[in-house]
Amino acid sequence: MEIYYETAERILGNVYKGVIKDVLAGMSSAFVDVGLEENLFLSAKEINEAILRSHHIRRHDSFPIQKVVKSGQPITIQVKREGIGTKNPQGTTKISLPGRYWVFLPKDGRLGISRRIESETEVRRLKKIAKDLKRLDEGLIARTAAQGATRDDLERDFNFLLGNWKGIEDEAERVRPPTLLYQGMDLVRTLLRDRLLEDVERVVIDSGKKFDEIRDFLRYMHMDEFETAIQLYQDRRPLFEMRGVEAQIRESLEKRVALPGGGSLVIEETEALTAIDVNTGSDVKHKDQEMAILNTNLEAAMELPRQLRLRKLSGIIVVDFIDMKRRDHESRVLKRLREELRKDRVPSDLVDITQLGLVEITRKREGESLADMMTDEENDDED
Repeated sequence: MEIYYETAERILGNVYKGVIKDVLAGMSSAFVDVGLEENLFLSAKEINEAILRSHHIRRHDSFPIQKVVKSGQPITIQVKREGIGTKNPQGTTKISLPGRYWVFLPKDGRLGISRRIESETEVRRLKKIAKDLKRLDEGLIARTAAQGATRDDLERDFNFLLGNWKGIEDEAERVRPPTLLYQGMDLVRTLLRDRLLEDVERVVIDSGKKFDEIRDFLRYMHMDEFETAIQLYQDRRPLFEMRGVEAQIRESLEKRVALPGGGSLVIEETEALTAIDVNTGSDVKHKDQEMAILNTNLEAAMELPRQLRLRKLSGIIVVDFIDMKRRDHESRVLKRLREELRKDRVPSDLVDITQLGLVEITRKREGESLADMMTDEENDDED
């Protein structure tokens, strides 16, 4: 289970014509005014190939950021990450426009295939089509949904994205900064575009208005085959209550998570990292202590990635499993953990085991954690 929230100020994916306000040479970064309450933070590594080439700089060269951007300079920039806590939202000039089948990179010549597409034959087919469609300095990444899609559908999606980019370029030429050039999709449309695949049996909607909007959106995106999967919920009992979602949200805000065998996880969020402690309990299935510890750690390895998804935890996660004397037991637990982390839609990796025996995991940041969101929501209500 995963939970998504959308705020009224969602800006992720938006493209702006902004203006450089401050260049911080020591931090190799700049701040860009795009007309929002906070300026976008732009690091040197987010400068695209086209800008670097215009200054005769190669991507792998180290360069002073003040050589390529200056205060008062207009720049086309996209929101890469929303602000988290006191941190400004992050921007990038490496524009990416996601469609149903492709992610179009107008300023980056990369060509890639979703790692979830495992068939070598399909990978070769998609690479060939991508090379046929894109121009030399453009990039394309085939998304998971591209697997098995017809060439006509793939071309249609590419032309749709190309048209969006041409519209952005034309608008950027015409307007003065700061101006919004392109608005990313809202949360519901983004989820439908990205997650509505053949393995989805149904999508339940509890709003008649949203139900009609979604069906119109599917037709617009040429995803008509999924219309029958969209169902309108009309029971008097609230949908979240009916499905037990509210109860799970409440549980996800608790520090302690019970495991089936009697053990537990204790999850502590801090500004720098998330610490997770695995505790043993009254494991009645195994009288042998080592087997009881192994069983608890295996259960933790299964539950832990689920909690990362549910609580929207990201950044550095440090896990203190119960000490295991046997190396083969430790290997089994780490193997289980890696297998479960691979199922995560958000890139996450088991980095290493520290000298103190702690397991270090990293998970890509995609916004605030669920606890931070709920806290912000409560503070807003109080105001």
